[in-house]
Amino acid sequence: MSTALSSTELRRSVADLGSLLAFRRSGLDDRARRRLRIVGLVVLGLTVLAIVVPAYAGGPTPRPHSGGILALFPSMCLGFLMLACFSAVASAGGREVVPRDQAVAFPVSSTTDHLGALLLAPLNIAWLVQSWALLGAMSYAFGPTRLLAYELPILLWVVCATALAQVVGWAAEGVRRGRHGIAAFRAIVLTLGAVMVVLVVTARLTPLLDRSPTKLMLTEVMAGDEGHWTGWASGIALLVLLAVAAVALGALPARWALGRPMREELRLESGHQRVRANPGSDLAMMLRIDRTAIWRSVPLRRGLTVLAVMPGAVALAGDLEWRMVTVLPGLVASGGALLFGVNTWCLDGRGALWRDSLPVAPRVAFTSRVVVLFEVLVVSALVTLGLAALRAGVPSPVELAAVACTTLVVAAQVISASMRWSIARPFSADLRSARATPAPPVVMAGYSARLAIVTTCTGLVYSGLAQLGEPSLIVSVTVMLLVVSAMRIMQSRAHWEDPVTRARVVAVVAG
Repeated sequence: MSTALSSTELRRSVADLGSLLAFRRSGLDDRARRRLRIVGLVVLGLTVLAIVVPAYAGGPTPRPHSGGILALFPSMCLGFLMLACFSAVASAGGREVVPRDQAVAFPVSSTTDHLGALLLAPLNIAWLVQSWALLGAMSYAFGPTRLLAYELPILLWVVCATALAQVVGWAAEGVRRGRHGIAAFRAIVLTLGAVMVVLVVTARLTPLLDRSPTKLMLTEVMAGDEGHWTGWASGIALLVLLAVAAVALGALPARWALGRPMREELRLESGHQRVRANPGSDLAMMLRIDRTAIWRSVPLRRGLTVLAVMPGAVALAGDLEWRMVTVLPGLVASGGALLFGVNTWCLDGRGALWRDSLPVAPRVAFTSRVVVLFEVLVVSALVTLGLAALRAGVPSPVELAAVACTTLVVAAQVISASMRWSIARPFSADLRSARATPAPPVVMAGYSARLAIVTTCTGLVYSGLAQLGEPSLIVSVTVMLLVVSAMRIMQSRAHWEDPVTRARVVAVVAG
């Protein structure tokens, strides 16, 4: 029997995907559905604003810095593709429409799974921000004349890049699931990293970016702006064909990957662990349990690696100065919370019932989770800052104080928000699957946006304080913000100590 992908299978998978989405939607109450519609309208409205506002509010054309924006546009398109690829590889192809343990009873094909991952890929604040940056940059550079003509190719490129990234993500997951796949994948990653370092050190990265194939996107948008309709139409047709081909092609590595055994997950679940001596206190025991749960979770291990390395690599390639490095800890902290912090009790899974039955005070379990989340955020931020420091040089005492205080403050802000959300809106999630997320994709998108806004604003505030050159002012602001976050964490601990609240959370995450 032929295993080639057919148009019939694609049509059937589209219909199955509609059924799965309807199944997920049927579990929402009226309030959740209304919130979902509001979020969708907000995202659509922000996209329209990103297109329209820079075009009409930028002043007469030609505008200042338009030439620089056009020169950077091919690199921005390539950067969007790389971001989408990193996201797809780290999440093993994409997000799941239906969690793995719930999909056992449903005949979900690999093609349906691929289409669902592709559909949910935009539920990522980094994806949205990069898309808005592309649309807004060209809108500012060209102005309101022929607005739709030069923005349509950008929208199609966003679709193409997302679909191509899914192909890369599924192929990477297929490699990882091979007999020696983990070693092979790590060798590939280390090789690519070494090549990137060589390009940066030898100053060959910029000339290489200038020869990127994405420079054809600049030709296409300029054709739309100048009214060269023949070349513009052929470019649009090419982008449409590329998008369709990438969507169809992604089903092949998805079938290959999903048909292979999940070696990394199975090895962690079936491996033998050495018995260690009992810890000296209840808190030490809970810390050991929490740290082990993170280390033995495949999505968390992969996510932590990408979270720590990718922002630092971007800073290394972009040669950021220390006054802008203060933004990085916030990005890392918000990303780290999305790995498990926003629904932190789901880290226990079904073991939450056993853990809650231990003769340990509730505040000890709460303190343990706060400490472990703080360790994850700070260690990831330190790795990122270490990579950024390789190009940023030696910081001044004021800049070093600003970066250190930013790291502490954003970690405290993220922890206070995460613990509050974890108690108010718990979800059942299986973090054993490499594609698992601690909350539904739409909820994760909302959490991501809120955390990114708060932490980015905090980083910008500290960047401004560093410019003032007053260490005492930096320390004073830090103490004030840490006190506010500590008070919120204490309030969350009081809620957790309530038996009724704790029983509700445990029942949900263990369900």
